[in-house]
Order: sequence, then C-alpha cells, then structure tokens
Amino acid sequence: MTDQTSVLDELPGDLMIWVLIVSELLVFGAGLLAFLGMRAMDPAGFAADQAALNRVAGAANTIVLVTSGYCAARAVNAFDHSLRAMRLWLAAAMGFGIVFLVVKWYEYAEKARHGIGIETSDFFTFYYLLTGFHALHVVAGLIIFALLMRWGTHRNLEAGAAFWHMVDLVWVLLFPIIYLVH
Repeated sequence: MTDQTSVLDELPGDLMIWVLIVSELLVFGAGLLAFLGMRAMDPAGFAADQAALNRVAGAANTIVLVTSGYCAARAVNAFDHSLRAMRLWLAAAMGFGIVFLVVKWYEYAEKARHGIGIETSDFFTFYYLLTGFHALHVVAGLIIFALLMRWGTHRNLEAGAAFWHMVDLVWVLLFPIIYLVH
C-alpha cells in the first residue's frame, strides 16, 4: 500500500474554506469586471468621480490590512509554541482590522458630508457596493478571529487566516482599480 497525498491534503485549513474563498474571489472578480466594463463606457465620468476619493486613506488602509495579514500569519506560526503569543498576534490582526473599518467609515462619512451616496453615479454605486461588501468580509474575519481566540485549533486557525488573506488580496486588487487606475 502506498501513501498518497493530494494537493487538497496540503492546503491549510479545511477544503470547505477553500470552496468559500474561491467563490468569494469569483464574486469580487465579477464585480471588478463589471466596474471595469462600466468605466470603459464612461472613462471621463469615472475619472472625475475617482478624483473625489481619498487616496491617502485608501493607501493607509492597504498598509493596515497587509500588516493585519502578517499578524494573522504570525498567529498561525505561534500556535504550536504559545497560545498566549497566538492570541496576542490574533488580537493585533483584529486591531488592524478595526483600524481598517474606522478609516473606511471615515471615508464614507466624508463622502456623505459632500452629498455623495450610492446613487450619485455608476462609479459611486460600484465604489459603495464593492468596498462595502469587502468591509462586511472584514467584519466576518474579525468575528472568526474572536471565535478562534477562544476555541481555535491549529486547523481552524489556518482556515481563518486563509480567509483573512483572501480579504487582504481582494483589497490589494480593489485599491488600485478603484482608487488609482484611470
């Protein structure tokens, strides 16, 4: 009898988290493709609306979320050595996730003060839908991390970190496409 392992056995976490991650990436990918398609039909309008975005806040959020992902990875690495260290790294990841949400809230409030809402234009419809859906994923990740702080196993921690890295990846795609690329 031979010992055979498949690629699926090598994935961190559970197979179902990867099904979730791939499905979420497909949903965000479809949203980004729709955004790009609409932008191709109205490049001047999208560029004008894009100029109203706070690029510094978006860039800061990119740094914050990538740093949070680093902390999540460190939490996975710390699990076998120290539950206390794992929890501290998860707390740091959560803290950065909360900072991300605060900055995003600031951006939304800034738009609201200028009368910019989801129905202002096609650009802002996509902006609010894509970034809002992403923010909901950040909230979901924070809830997952809170549960893992108390009831985490190494496998579940790997799955939670994989979900968080998907959230990071999506933002790393959203930020340049929505905020920077004309």
